[in-house]
Amino acid sequence: MFKSTLIVGIMTLLSRVLGFARDVIFAREFAASAGMDAFLIAFKIPNFMRRLFAEGAFNQAFVPTLGEYKEKQDKAAVKDLIQHVSGTLGGWLFMITLIGVIAAPIIIMIFAPGYLDQKDQSQYELTVDLLRITFPYILFISLVAFAGGILNTYGRFAVPAFTPVLLNVVLIASVYWIVPLMEQPIMGLAIGVFLAGVLQLFFQLPFIAHLGFFARPRWNPQHAGVKKILKLMLPAIFGASVAQINLLLDTIIASLLVTGSISWLYYSDRLMEFPLGLLGVALATVILPSLSKQHISESKEQFSATLDKAIRWVIYLGIPSGIGLFMLSEAIITTLFGSDQFLKHDIEMSSMSLMAYSFGLVGFILVKVLLPGFYSRQDTKTPVKIGIIALTINMVFNIIIVIPWFLMDYPGAHAGLAIATSISAFSNAFLLYHWLRKHGVYSPTKGWTKVWLQVILANSAMLVVLWLMHYELDQWLSWSISEQIVQLLTTIICAITVYFACLFLLGVRKHNFFCVK
Repeated sequence: MFKSTLIVGIMTLLSRVLGFARDVIFAREFAASAGMDAFLIAFKIPNFMRRLFAEGAFNQAFVPTLGEYKEKQDKAAVKDLIQHVSGTLGGWLFMITLIGVIAAPIIIMIFAPGYLDQKDQSQYELTVDLLRITFPYILFISLVAFAGGILNTYGRFAVPAFTPVLLNVVLIASVYWIVPLMEQPIMGLAIGVFLAGVLQLFFQLPFIAHLGFFARPRWNPQHAGVKKILKLMLPAIFGASVAQINLLLDTIIASLLVTGSISWLYYSDRLMEFPLGLLGVALATVILPSLSKQHISESKEQFSATLDKAIRWVIYLGIPSGIGLFMLSEAIITTLFGSDQFLKHDIEMSSMSLMAYSFGLVGFILVKVLLPGFYSRQDTKTPVKIGIIALTINMVFNIIIVIPWFLMDYPGAHAGLAIATSISAFSNAFLLYHWLRKHGVYSPTKGWTKVWLQVILANSAMLVVLWLMHYELDQWLSWSISEQIVQLLTTIICAITVYFACLFLLGVRKHNFFCVK
């Protein structure tokens, strides 16, 4: 588990670092402009659908089914399943893509209604044009997720984890090679998204062929394996993607707020995605095949122990990550995104939403880790019920927090959206955890009281270090970029050193992370 998580984590780290580089370039070239807002909506819609259908619901339904075929049937049956799933999935995705391209004006009306109220319709028209270029991304990237599910099931974690790197590389390249050629520069980014989807798919195909599963896709929705996946997938569409639906609803509401709100939420969300990807996504990717295998072999104690190890990682590493993002929000955003285009006001607004998101970081990660505890058991209905509750909580708090904030004309109403999303994430995580405990699927091992004491004391010490090394925003802005980088890295290194030194002094050793005793 540690080795596989480390591999996925390293690849994810590379992807996130390049993702940061991409966002820094975006911020410096386009800042929080109207064009950038339009592109982010046009990119977020297919990206949302990717997470909803492909990486979310489909993967959670496909991997356990494929794992069952792998354990109980021969390779020919596995290959037959893959052929029919790829053909059926590809066929449905092509139709969805075609509809999306044609219906782009209606889709933008739904997901960015604020643009219709503007006197100048150029923003709306630009977003429609961008969506028509970016929407096919869902076709390619969903097939990428399908291929990645096969590779993960067979223990080939590195290739699927590396594949997102290609998206960032292509988008960075598009800024310098495609954007200058376009009459409307932001169009170059949309073309980059399209090309990245194609490249990611073709990158994984040789590795599928190496496993012996590269064959002609076949359309057959009535295939037993396909029907089982669809049956599991339909409720999982909602359950696996509550966080994504929350973020998309935030985008819809943000389109009604002041210009720049969508970009401010995007940049802060991207920073939160860094620890979420390194820890939450990596752990969820690794434990899903393991939990599926343990469920099939009826190893209840091992199943519970695997979940316990993953939760322990979240507590040890997720809490300090959230505290670090909160305390260093202005410093991180200034260092990464600050420029002549991304001004002090943009930094202040982005840091507000980052601090709000940081409160919910542990909740987001726990949801990622706990959901495989359901999907590995082919239970897709329970997360749906819990997801509906969490989504309702999100919308209620959006109304309670954002509307009064906006009506009072107080700056930063977009941060209220992030607060509501964080509350929803913790609600979702708590309900998932409570259900697993109540039904005996997960039983915590002994020693959790000691774990919490160690974490509280170590984080308190780290918080003191961050407070002592804190500088006001004006001070950060007065430094050169090299001075900002040195100061930020120094602060982070000191905080990490103090945190882990305290854990060591409090008795935490390697086995506390890597095994359950």
